[in-house]
Amino acid sequence: MKVTTQSFVDNAREALSDARLGEAIRFAGRGSVARRQAVVDRLPEFDALRDAARDIKTHTLQYLDVYYEQYEAKMREAGGHLHFAPTAQDACDIVLDICRKAGAKNVTKGKSMITEEIGLNAYLEAHGLNPVETDLGEYIVQIRDEGPSHIITPAIHLTPEQVAEDFRRVHTDLPADRDLSEAVTMVHEARAVLRERFLAADVGITGANFLIAETGSSVIVTNEGNGDLTQSLPRVHVVVTSIEKMVPTLEDVSVLLRVLARSATGQELSVYTTFSTGPRRENDGDGPQDYHVVVLDNGRSAMLGGEQSEMLRCIKCGACMNHCPVYQSVGGHAYGWVYPGPMGAVLDPQLLGIEAAGHLPNASTLCGRCEEICPVRIPLPRLMRNWRTEQHERGLDSARARLALVLWLALARRPRLYQAATRIAARLLALLGGKTRRLGRLPLAGGWTAHRDLPAPEGRSFHSQWRAQRDKRQ
Repeated sequence: MKVTTQSFVDNAREALSDARLGEAIRFAGRGSVARRQAVVDRLPEFDALRDAARDIKTHTLQYLDVYYEQYEAKMREAGGHLHFAPTAQDACDIVLDICRKAGAKNVTKGKSMITEEIGLNAYLEAHGLNPVETDLGEYIVQIRDEGPSHIITPAIHLTPEQVAEDFRRVHTDLPADRDLSEAVTMVHEARAVLRERFLAADVGITGANFLIAETGSSVIVTNEGNGDLTQSLPRVHVVVTSIEKMVPTLEDVSVLLRVLARSATGQELSVYTTFSTGPRRENDGDGPQDYHVVVLDNGRSAMLGGEQSEMLRCIKCGACMNHCPVYQSVGGHAYGWVYPGPMGAVLDPQLLGIEAAGHLPNASTLCGRCEEICPVRIPLPRLMRNWRTEQHERGLDSARARLALVLWLALARRPRLYQAATRIAARLLALLGGKTRRLGRLPLAGGWTAHRDLPAPEGRSFHSQWRAQRDKRQ
């Protein structure tokens, strides 16, 4: 997927002016938040599970080399092949080599953000292969030549009318007068089209939600069953994942699955939870003849032990996006790369460099909602502040931002001047607010008031009220 993070401000401005995009995101966002809250309320031990999930991931990251040795031994014992890819290019080359050795032409793919990260589809197409996304949302954005707008619901930014238009544009062999007015008819059409791709596939590629050291297994969770067809029908199954997906035991996976489904889709458990351990055995009824796992680093090992290391606990549930006021206003494409929202604002600068993704840690109100609901308790606001600090220390923030900080620091170091300035500003804002007590326009803050009113101050500052109370007591 093309990197465009440097144009976040322009992307966000364009997204805010797109009424249809805003309608689609708000509709989906409200449902996601409500469903998650409903299933969490039914599970009294949910916060205890979050603590356990955090501890499992933290422990695994501390001993990642030990668990990979155990995983590799178990996986090879089951007949699988493990490949480590230091970079995105290495991962693409490994997958292409596997496909060529299999004599593959057609490739089916389950939903995988890692393959989006490395640009695998474009790479395979450039070398004569035909990769087809089989997750419905991913299939829709593929035929639109777009990237996913959300890591769980890739087509969240689209309305049903847009999807119907795209199906009519692409599925030209089907009757023009067919009914695509309902979601169910569009699903039936996609199922029929994709069934042919499943049967023709030589290689199936999936991601992995988890790798299990104890058994040498990979785990995927889906709601459509496309992942199972992708990995069981072709002759070769390739898992493309990243180093932080490792967990020690089956018991650990059961804990993580309980918080993942609730956080991601508001379900107690996903419809399909599939464990794969090597290729087909002699008495198996189906399954691939060859099984490969490609583990991507791509800058992640540099995070281990550092101030951003807690980001590696992420289990890619997407809850932070569903609850983020910024994401819910502009959608995922505004962030310009594979990982949007709060988790992307932390991860993208690590993978792309702060020079390319410097806008993203600033694309947050730091309201803390993302940390409040994170199933593995990642302190996302603090990690975003870490990037902001680095950006400032390296002189990568704008001249305007640096000037504003200099002026604020000059005031903050002079308490009396600071109090006088804020007192005068509060009175002026109260006057500007008039009877409505709302500010529709604000000097030097036009970007803020362009899309919302600002409540005008209604009384004295906290500090002045505190001093008045103190003087009364004396």
